[in-house]
Amino acid sequence: MLRGLTFLLSGALFTAYAQPSCDALKSSLSFPDATVTAVESIPAGPAPAPAGRAPAAAPAGRGAAAPVNMLPAYCRIAITLKPSADSDIKMETWLPVEGWNGKFQMAGNGGWAGSMQGIPVMQTAIKEGYATAGTDTGHTGSDPVFGLAHPEKLVDFAYRSMHETVVKSKAIITKYYGKPAKLSYWNGCSTGGRQGLMEAQKYPEDFDGIIAGAPADYQTHLHAWDMMVAVGIRKDGDHFLTQPKLNALNKAVLAQCDAMDGVKDGLLNDPRKCHFDPNTLLCKAGDKDDCLTAAQIESVKLVYSSAKKNNGELIFPGKEPGGETGWNMLLSTPTPPLISLGSFEYATYQDANWDWKKFDLDRDTTAADEKFGYVNAPPDLSAFKARGGKLLMYHGWNDPAISPENTVNFYTSMGQKTGSKEENWARLFMVPGMGHCQGGPGPDQFNKMAVIERWRESNTAPEQIIASHVTGNNIDMTRPLCPYPQVAVYKGVGSTNDAASFSCK
Repeated sequence: MLRGLTFLLSGALFTAYAQPSCDALKSSLSFPDATVTAVESIPAGPAPAPAGRAPAAAPAGRGAAAPVNMLPAYCRIAITLKPSADSDIKMETWLPVEGWNGKFQMAGNGGWAGSMQGIPVMQTAIKEGYATAGTDTGHTGSDPVFGLAHPEKLVDFAYRSMHETVVKSKAIITKYYGKPAKLSYWNGCSTGGRQGLMEAQKYPEDFDGIIAGAPADYQTHLHAWDMMVAVGIRKDGDHFLTQPKLNALNKAVLAQCDAMDGVKDGLLNDPRKCHFDPNTLLCKAGDKDDCLTAAQIESVKLVYSSAKKNNGELIFPGKEPGGETGWNMLLSTPTPPLISLGSFEYATYQDANWDWKKFDLDRDTTAADEKFGYVNAPPDLSAFKARGGKLLMYHGWNDPAISPENTVNFYTSMGQKTGSKEENWARLFMVPGMGHCQGGPGPDQFNKMAVIERWRESNTAPEQIIASHVTGNNIDMTRPLCPYPQVAVYKGVGSTNDAASFSCK
């Protein structure tokens, strides 16, 4: 197909760009440090089911199956990136055949990545007209063992894979459409939140707007806190809890603190104001599901507590009251979770036989920062701010995986580093009752891309975000999310399930 066509109109000479077919890219697309492994036209139709899963079926007694996820036609480009001799980064770029909105959206990962975890975000993006991309960050499988004797792969995971995917995707977009994307957005949560912050700090030119949810940053410190708790509760078999005990703990917390914000709704607007004493649940007549033993109270207090160095320096804050039902770290398992263990066993000490039982909070956190600290995103995002970038951060107060107060601390420190009010370019929204990135009893559904687009493209900063809680297919609550440090305050009249009954103060 011709890339351009020259014609005469009303006495003026014009050159019209003719979009190449997907097939035309096969012979023309090449990179010196990458191998193009697939260029294919994907026709409009149902999105393929995730690997190893059958299409969604209707649960017994619950009516029709979930709606089929229909995608428009797009051009799929798969590439293996080799920015270092030991790199093996898989990436994909998807290009809408029709209706491109002129923009690019990249999806983030979770945990230690190891697959194209951003595909659900990419599917939504392609339906909305974006060119989109994702990456496996340079290895296969969620096990962090990939880092053993592979320092370059750890660098790829930390930051290099994202930037390389952005660079290649932007080049592909320009080649296919004949012009660059007018705006580029990042959309990620958890590890994807950390990746977004890393992009803003290390490569501020890559994106114009960044959505960073529940960022897993400082990763070395987050995993140090995890190890502190994991080792502390495994000193014997008495410190584990059961799910019924976690439920009873949460019930007691809500009984004491739920009404503090003026509404009894199972949500804590600001859990930091809830000063619950676990000792009130001490078993007095034998071990039961609705009480805690002395050893179990020690475990609960450990989860609420912050990790600190010997000199008192904060490493990572503890969990907040309100999300106790999701504290799976207190359920009985023989070893600490590999997601946290990996930062020390493989990334820091390069020793598959490292003895986690000898974990020392002060010593091992310091070692992780020295050897693997490049995985952490510093809070100085001045360069991103200077070029007009917008940063939308969010975090659920009930997050059982990453302490929400860590994000508050990052946001506060970021404002101090920039030397001016961060509200003009960065805002944080704390979500009452929301778990890790989504879920929980709180209002966890909201259109993040619409918010960041209005902000970056129309300079309309979000004064509040209307979020919903959905049960089944029904919205049973709406609530405004407020820019930190504001919270949603009940007006005193109207339904407490209606966002209009609240204002941000």
